[in-house]
Amino acid sequence: MHSAHDPYVRVRGAREHNLKGVDVDIPRDVLAVFTGVSGSGKSSLAFGTIYAEAQRRYFESVAPYARRLIHQVGAPKVGEITGLPPAVSLQQRRSSPTSRSSVGTVTNLSNSLRMLFSRAGDYPSGAERLDSDAFSPNTAAGACPECHGLGQVHRTTEELLVPDPSLSIREGAIAAWPGAWQGKNLRDILDALGHDVDRPWRELPAERRRWILFTEEQPVVTVHPVRDADRIQRPYQGTYMSAHRYVMKTFSDSKSASLRAKAERFLTSAPCPVCGGGRLRPRALAVTFAGRTIAELAALPLAELAGLLEGSSPTARVLTEDLKSRIAPVVELGLGYLSLDRATPTLSAGELQRLRLATQLRSGLFGVVYVLDEPSAGLHPADTEALLTVLARLKAAGNSVFVVEHHLDVMRGADWLVDVGPRAGEHGGQVLHSGPVTALAGVDGSATARFLFGRWPTPVRQVRDPQGWLTVGPVTRHNLREVTAEFPLGVFTAVTGVSGSGKSTLIGEITEEAAGVGRLVSVDQRPIGRTPRSNLATYTGLFDVVRKVFAATDDARERGYGVGRFSFNVAGGRCETCQGEGFVSVELLFLPSTYAPCPDCGGARYNPETLEVTYRGRNIAQVLDLTVESAADFFADTPAVARSLGTLLDVGLGYLRLGQPATELSGGEAQRIKLASELQRARRGHALYLLDEPTTGLHPADVEVLMRQLHGLVDAGHTVVVVEHDMTVVAAADWVIDLGPGGGDAGGRIMAAGSPNEVAQAPGSTTAPYLRRALPEQPGGTAPGLPESPGAQPPTPPLAGPLHDNDH
Repeated sequence: MHSAHDPYVRVRGAREHNLKGVDVDIPRDVLAVFTGVSGSGKSSLAFGTIYAEAQRRYFESVAPYARRLIHQVGAPKVGEITGLPPAVSLQQRRSSPTSRSSVGTVTNLSNSLRMLFSRAGDYPSGAERLDSDAFSPNTAAGACPECHGLGQVHRTTEELLVPDPSLSIREGAIAAWPGAWQGKNLRDILDALGHDVDRPWRELPAERRRWILFTEEQPVVTVHPVRDADRIQRPYQGTYMSAHRYVMKTFSDSKSASLRAKAERFLTSAPCPVCGGGRLRPRALAVTFAGRTIAELAALPLAELAGLLEGSSPTARVLTEDLKSRIAPVVELGLGYLSLDRATPTLSAGELQRLRLATQLRSGLFGVVYVLDEPSAGLHPADTEALLTVLARLKAAGNSVFVVEHHLDVMRGADWLVDVGPRAGEHGGQVLHSGPVTALAGVDGSATARFLFGRWPTPVRQVRDPQGWLTVGPVTRHNLREVTAEFPLGVFTAVTGVSGSGKSTLIGEITEEAAGVGRLVSVDQRPIGRTPRSNLATYTGLFDVVRKVFAATDDARERGYGVGRFSFNVAGGRCETCQGEGFVSVELLFLPSTYAPCPDCGGARYNPETLEVTYRGRNIAQVLDLTVESAADFFADTPAVARSLGTLLDVGLGYLRLGQPATELSGGEAQRIKLASELQRARRGHALYLLDEPTTGLHPADVEVLMRQLHGLVDAGHTVVVVEHDMTVVAAADWVIDLGPGGGDAGGRIMAAGSPNEVAQAPGSTTAPYLRRALPEQPGGTAPGLPESPGAQPPTPPLAGPLHDNDH
């Protein structure tokens, strides 16, 4: 037994996921970094074991009634943990925020600003004081009744709904209607209602056109469909829905992102005519502070807002000082360019996590363990220095800070390092080192040590010549003002700059229509599926081939089992108790429902008859449980499966299980799965690959593997453009476009464009000093740069669009 004042968190026998009975001691009141290659088990130790156990203990102390209201994590697989304080988790979870969620609501800064207007605002003479709810666009008391507090109204026009009036309704004149049978139904219903569906749209009377597109009526009529000769002709009752009604209903109600995006093409959005985009009722917009309405202050960058907050009365001084002290940590974390009304869905995962971190800084907690998930993700090296300062302040306040991290600078700034490995999946799950950072140098088999202590040679690469140029712009969007950029084709380009400088906005303007693009492949970090039914095997198409292999076995043929029998998504082969989910929801009296393995299939997803069919001694459930690496050996002589598995291995995902649910994958893993799916396709002509921070969540050893693949694509004749903060990746690029100098209004200009060596010398560039450090030592001068783009200026002075006053 350890004493109550034991200064260590001691973990014994951790077996969560791939951990192999891990024993580890970590001191409290330090900045401890957990590292290791992707899939080695570091998150299983930090989040799956230490944080999960702290949560479980807290819930044990809560009244059963309150426990029902809290989403609980299960008890982790661990022998015991001693010396564990309460824990706060700051993960990169991608919740699904609504359009009403904003920077102000995430940080609670909106509440403080509303209180300031309610208690210390300048009201028109004779106006009564308003409650703080009246200044919120998310309450009935505050929201503008016309736009319901959204600030925008969505409208549609005949020109948008019918882009080609020379077509008849039967020929598809109403482009906004759905395709396939649903669109045919609507056309048949119009026919049955007596409208001429074969005349060109422009020849129909204006009143009739208006009714077809905009009526709110929904008449029901008997339809006698005309179908193919061999199909049954059955009359049915059809309900008409106008094109405008269909578009608005789809846009507001559909859960499908693609259907919503299609509906949005037929809508124009404009500032609400009643509130002018201010989102509030007139009485709230009549109140000012420092001469501005609450909507105007919420639209300012936080750094600028803090400068305007000066209180004239004692009440105003108390409220403005509180607001400024809440804004300070947000600005310190490099997010001063964000405004309070910036919608949460437009933020990156890294920005969202840092906002939560800034909120914690103000909470004044002490004696807790903060467990953070890669807080440096999406951070420029300049911003990482500010992050380390903030983590040091959390520690100085009397807390323990446990960070899962791949960034070498964060590791170097740690007091204690826990290195998990040696490799991923079943080849990992062991603690190779737990101690001071410098002591890792003597640990054999640690992939981290190789990079942390500079024991790997940086290759000097010959810079490739471009095969042409792609001009993007002039772009005026977000903080970009008439910016024009030249992207070389057939080479590897890195787009750099501090957070919020406009990188994603710039590459978002590259479209398939642009000359020289060919096929555009955008590989983002969005999830590959939102339910456990979507997994690695189903997304890559691998599962289709595996099911064919099982259906072709002698046993399956004898039983008459087809390919569908081996799907867990359709009735027949799946376990009906859990509907192929593998687990069931268990209702507990006074407690939240919990998930348990299905009592009939034990989590296998299939019924016993299906599981009797085996291929090389394994049934379909056992094959889904294989890791990519094991499956590559198992299916080595099945070309279609082997090729797909080979590309997953090539992007460093050998440790994932084939049946691993999409909900368990990180954004970086989802992005590499998409890349692998793309790599396994037959290459058709030239493609331009766009990747937004592909190294997020990757250990430097995994970055090497990924870069080999991306440079392989360029060598095969394709173009690769990455937005990247990892300077080793930027140093290995052929061309660099650097935006800046700052974020938000202080950014949005091209500071330099050229080879890495040229950009590293650019004056005024925030990136240049960090890039210089990452460049390899080059005997006899630098590697040759690319020839200049047509019409481009030399990289210094900056290549940019025309300067405006607001660019300074």
